[in-house]
Amino acid sequence: MRNLKRFRYLAVLLTLALAVSSCGSDSDEAAAADCELNQVDGDLALYNWAEYIDEEQLAEFATEYGISATMDVYDSNEAMQPIISAGNSGYDVIVPSDYMVSILIADKKVQKLNSDAIPNAKNISADFSGLYYDPSGEYTVPYQWGTTGIGVNTTVVGKDFPRSWGLIFDPSISGAFDGKIQLLNDPRETMGAALKYLGYSLNTTDKGELDKAKDLVASTADRLAAFNTDSADEFLTSGETVIGHGYSGDMFVQFLETDNPEDYVYFVPEEGGTRWIDNMGIPFDAPHPCTAHTFINWLLGADQGAALSNWNYYGTPNDAAVAGLDEDLLDFVNDPELLAGGVDSLEEIEDTGDFEINYADAFVEAKG
Repeated sequence: MRNLKRFRYLAVLLTLALAVSSCGSDSDEAAAADCELNQVDGDLALYNWAEYIDEEQLAEFATEYGISATMDVYDSNEAMQPIISAGNSGYDVIVPSDYMVSILIADKKVQKLNSDAIPNAKNISADFSGLYYDPSGEYTVPYQWGTTGIGVNTTVVGKDFPRSWGLIFDPSISGAFDGKIQLLNDPRETMGAALKYLGYSLNTTDKGELDKAKDLVASTADRLAAFNTDSADEFLTSGETVIGHGYSGDMFVQFLETDNPEDYVYFVPEEGGTRWIDNMGIPFDAPHPCTAHTFINWLLGADQGAALSNWNYYGTPNDAAVAGLDEDLLDFVNDPELLAGGVDSLEEIEDTGDFEINYADAFVEAKG
């Protein structure tokens, strides 16, 4: 979900202080795993968002350390959480977003990190320290960052359209494309998009505001091709949709894989949207915590950090990796048209505590 799942000017863009997510702990008093640098204690099982790391890069890690590495994927934080929280998931590393880190820490479902086994954490930009969800960085390290917005096939929709969430939610703007529009299958992202369009915070705890957003999504549901996260970008370039809700890197890398990337545009609407940080953490009962630490440290190296971003086209929090980033990626994150409403229009999804269940319920009701 991340979906990967955040832009300024170039140097700042890739080292931006975005207040967003991280991970959690098994017990407030639990000690970190007793692991040595580069130690492996079994195979790696990664639980990650779809299309968020090159499987060849994962295989490279496995070969280097003489183990196997496998990956399962999820399409939202809410899909991942119950699997991890139930225990015995078998996963060694997970990649939760901002607000979900807070939840996992509070529920004691992630363990503290052994900093001695992750010396490459020094490569993380100072702008990504002191994050609200894990202020001391005891439980997680940042993985990638990005935004959530809209992708458009301009050969069908044209170029003269409002840079607004109305492109999805207002039939007077996009009714001609009914059946060719997609929303993410994600409670907080999709309800958040509706909330932003209505002029509310995507972290509202006002039931009335959320109900209005629910009604808006419900009225849009019959106009959609799908609620889908994993294939939002492919739907757009295959022609199944012409307007799609999705994550910045997913959209851009998919555009680049076409013969005519100039026919597609991605932007965060003028009303604002989501800015997020995804993080690496270790489940409280991970079967191979030392392998997990070694993988996290390996991915935080300069070369591997650059390879990660050059494959998924998301921003890196890794200062050491910036010098190795592709020019296409730098041009994308530095595009002044990326944020229609400017930097101040962005919000980070936060844990709303007991109100959180209302988002999940509203989304289920809106989908029908």
